[in-house]
Amino acid sequence: MAARFLRAYGALRALGARHPPALVLRLAAPARTAAGGVPTDEEQATGLERKVLEAVKQGTDPYSMFPPKSQGGTREHPNLVPSVNEKRLVGCICEEDNSAIIWFWLHKGEPQRCPSCGAYYKLVPHEVPH
Repeated sequence: MAARFLRAYGALRALGARHPPALVLRLAAPARTAAGGVPTDEEQATGLERKVLEAVKQGTDPYSMFPPKSQGGTREHPNLVPSVNEKRLVGCICEEDNSAIIWFWLHKGEPQRCPSCGAYYKLVPHEVPH
C-alpha cells in the first residue's frame, strides 16, 4: 500500500504538483477494508486459512478444532472422538475445577470408559478435508 502511494506521489511531484491531491490518497487505500481502514482476518486470509474461516462461518468443524460436548458421555451416547488412525490418546478433565488430566488410549470399536470418572468415549473415523 505504501509503495502505491509513494509511486503516485512521486509521479505527481515529477509533474510539478506541490501537495498530493485527495485522489492520490484514495488510490493508496485498498478497496476491501473494514470501516476503520484495517482489513479483517476474513479479508486478508488466503488459501487453507480462508477455507477454514469459511467453514467455521458455515458452522462446520473442518479439523475437529471444537471441544467435544461438555456433558459426560453415556454408553448409549458417548463422546465422539474423530481420528485418522486406529487409536488416539484422549485427555479427560473429569471435573470442571480439576487441575489434573486423565490420559488414556482410545481404540477403534466399542465405546470405552474414562478410568477416573466413567465418561464414555468412542473413536470414529475422520477424513482430512484437503
